[in-house]
Amino acid sequence: MSTARELSSAELFASVIIPTWNGAHHLTVCLDSLGRQDCGPFETIVVDNGSTDGTRERLAAYPAVETIWLPTNIGFAGAVNAGIDRARADVIVLLNNDTEVEPGWLGALVRGLEAAPGAGMATSKVRLFDRRDTLHTTGDTVDRAGQAANRGVWEVDRGQFDGADAHWVFGASGAAAAYRRAMLDDVGVLEARFGSYFEDVDLAWRARLRGWRCVFVPDAVVYHKLSATGGGPVASYHVARNRAWTIQRCYPASLAARNAWRIALAEGRTFMRALRHARGAAARATMRGQIVGWGTAWRWLGARRAIQRARRIDARAMATLLGGHEPAPTVGRRAERGA
Repeated sequence: MSTARELSSAELFASVIIPTWNGAHHLTVCLDSLGRQDCGPFETIVVDNGSTDGTRERLAAYPAVETIWLPTNIGFAGAVNAGIDRARADVIVLLNNDTEVEPGWLGALVRGLEAAPGAGMATSKVRLFDRRDTLHTTGDTVDRAGQAANRGVWEVDRGQFDGADAHWVFGASGAAAAYRRAMLDDVGVLEARFGSYFEDVDLAWRARLRGWRCVFVPDAVVYHKLSATGGGPVASYHVARNRAWTIQRCYPASLAARNAWRIALAEGRTFMRALRHARGAAARATMRGQIVGWGTAWRWLGARRAIQRARRIDARAMATLLGGHEPAPTVGRRAERGA
């Protein structure tokens, strides 16, 4: 039997990229579940962010897995980008190291992406690892205030998102997502300066501005140990900072002006809620993240100009999307940008 590296890129069903940092104790469950996939041949690339916990020894038990050893921790985004540089398939799949996937997960996810018109992203049905009837996400949503959320979070899964009316969603959760290489070539990879957290939302914004869509694939089921290799004050800081940066980079100017009060109100509520709990390290980290995020807008002026110049959809279509409704696909045709 040929190994994944012996196959041509055209023969590969997908490239699965798993970033990890001191997550050796998670990798066995994750990689063993990948080994039970019932789809065509795929390559698995584990990108290690300078682990010191025996990850190298753990991965020695998986000789078919390709590994990239980074000398230091450069964050989730940087590790994923290193994996994308190495990946050879036309579909790039991201998977967190603290997950377990159903045997049909990869096949369903990739086929769902390929079958969806105009889709550049596909997102999995992610359930909690320790409460397997409970959803963590069926994709990312973003509202007019620029606030992202996990659709369906904490709801018992009764199939409420499995119908055609929930087929489309703003963006894919990077915990278990598939991306067309053509889309990444068009909009770029993850923003490495984000480090970790919100990098998938920023990518989704850039893709949506270019007219790419995101499809939810309910048969692609994943179980996730939440924040098993992250979380705490570090996550709180990065989420707050990177959310502000994403709004600054991606929100069209005229639309942001009309919704400035919503943005300010949502960010103010977050800050005040953190202030009321300021004895806690995570709350203080949230406030620091907001201050740094909104205080460093100048860093993104060039990136913002490039992102907005590249837009394919106009402000009206983006407003429809942020209002929770899916506009018509625009990939393949040039939309009038508007203001």
